[in-house]
Amino acid sequence: LADVYVNDAFGAAHRAHASISGIAEFLPAVSGFLLKKEVEALGALLENPARPFIAVLGGSKVSDKILVIKNLLEKVNTLILGGGMTYTFLKAQGYTIGRSICEDEQLQYALEMIELAKKNGVKLMLPVDVLVAPMFAEDSEMRNVDIDSIPADWEGMGIGEKTADLFVAEIGRAKTIFWNGPMDVFEFDRFAQGTKKVADAIANSGAVTVVGGGDTLAAIKKFRLEGKFSHVSSGGGASMEFLEGKVLPGVAALMDK
Repeated sequence: LADVYVNDAFGAAHRAHASISGIAEFLPAVSGFLLKKEVEALGALLENPARPFIAVLGGSKVSDKILVIKNLLEKVNTLILGGGMTYTFLKAQGYTIGRSICEDEQLQYALEMIELAKKNGVKLMLPVDVLVAPMFAEDSEMRNVDIDSIPADWEGMGIGEKTADLFVAEIGRAKTIFWNGPMDVFEFDRFAQGTKKVADAIANSGAVTVVGGGDTLAAIKKFRLEGKFSHVSSGGGASMEFLEGKVLPGVAALMDK
């Protein structure tokens, strides 16, 4: 069949498929250069990061990042949350969020993570103001409002100006940064300033910077920041599962070889 199996597909390393982990049971199995680089870069985040270590998480759903938030709260000095997921955290704290995206089934989890951050001495940063619109459209009317002033029939579109400035200032303190997920609906130029400011700050921080996720990579391309980060992960789901503390089947299959 073959003499050696080389796995260089980090983006599929979290899948227990025959072509990923099964074949490694029958052949000498080794890592390719890309997979090795990914595991080393992500492993360094969890094992021995230069501090302060700051994680910046965005995107629309808390449910996509349940385990990674919990695991990072055991590792980081500061956790910055932006994007659509923050409205679940805001609602959990009693704020009215209008028609903003919210996962009601995750409200208790959000409160538990806020308490875990306090218990672990982690600085948890959520928006203090947001961009809102009466409809989800690029040409929609836009307002920048404090989180206690979101109109009932409007929806959140991203972090506000004060929040972006606070996030940028905190990022400037970091020695290690992990970033996954946008701060706003960056696909709409009028609402993209939060993600742009945060991306620029991370790119120019001078820290060790590890970034991942499809939307994150799209934002980097949109703002022409390619080549400005220490490591850009090629595996969205794989990188998140690794940072959740899970053993990836495609990596585990190589460990004893």
